[in-house]
Amino acid sequence: MTNDPVVHVIDDHDGARDALAFLLIAENFSVRAYGSAKAFLDALPSAQAGCVITDVRMPEINGLDLLRRLKSREIGWPVIVMTGQADVPVAIEAIKLGAADFIEKPYDAEVLIGAVRFALRGRANDVRDAQRTDIQQKVATLSAGERQVMDGLVDGCSNNSIACELGLNAHSVEVLRAGVMTKMQVTSLSHLVRMMLLVAP
Repeated sequence: MTNDPVVHVIDDHDGARDALAFLLIAENFSVRAYGSAKAFLDALPSAQAGCVITDVRMPEINGLDLLRRLKSREIGWPVIVMTGQADVPVAIEAIKLGAADFIEKPYDAEVLIGAVRFALRGRANDVRDAQRTDIQQKVATLSAGERQVMDGLVDGCSNNSIACELGLNAHSVEVLRAGVMTKMQVTSLSHLVRMMLLVAP
């Protein structure tokens, strides 16, 4: 058991950290919890390999800073980033910095557990490869207008900004957005962004 991979949970909020650790332990994961990114980095030299779940918004060293530091140290452990808001620009930046996934709070337990299992099995890349074709096929079903609206959403634009950019009224954008969500088979903006980041060049 001592060689089992460990899920390293980093969150400065005691309640959120404890709840996540409890969920993971109940699913038979080995867990270590930290109240800050600094505490995790201090423990890193002797830490058991595994994956990292980190909150984005933390004092001193936030989730994105942690990704940068792990990258500079050439630590290749998969990192799942959690954010309390549907913050698309932060999610995109996290993926660019090497995050394996991002999960929006309040999180769906099954989605989170699935992401951790893929990360620990080293299957994240295989899963991405398998998903890309399916995502591309879904994108191909979008109309030109739906594709334009989706591109705006993934870039972090509001409905009003997209409406101004495309010369449409707000209602038209809402209709096109609903079509995007239906055809892409997603229920949240964060899910849509995760999908599109998988097929981004």
